[in-house]
Amino acid sequence: MSTAQQSPRPKAQRRALRPGVEYEYDQVFIHRDESRNFVTRLLVQRAESGGWEVDRLRIGPDGNRRVTLRRKIIRQTQLYFSWA
Repeated sequence: MSTAQQSPRPKAQRRALRPGVEYEYDQVFIHRDESRNFVTRLLVQRAESGGWEVDRLRIGPDGNRRVTLRRKIIRQTQLYFSWA
């Protein structure tokens, strides 16, 4: 049984670190009873299927893990065509 939980706040936050580069953030809470193998598989699955990478991993004094994931937002520039 999995006890990994999404944070109760909005799914993802967006933040620009430098001009032209914008990241989307997501937080995952993982209970201390989950094995390292399970956590590794969970994070690998998120990375492969959604393009997420680990931005920050905090292990609290109670053993719970708080993982912040991020992925780059790629914006497509609009092309304007004029038919002459």
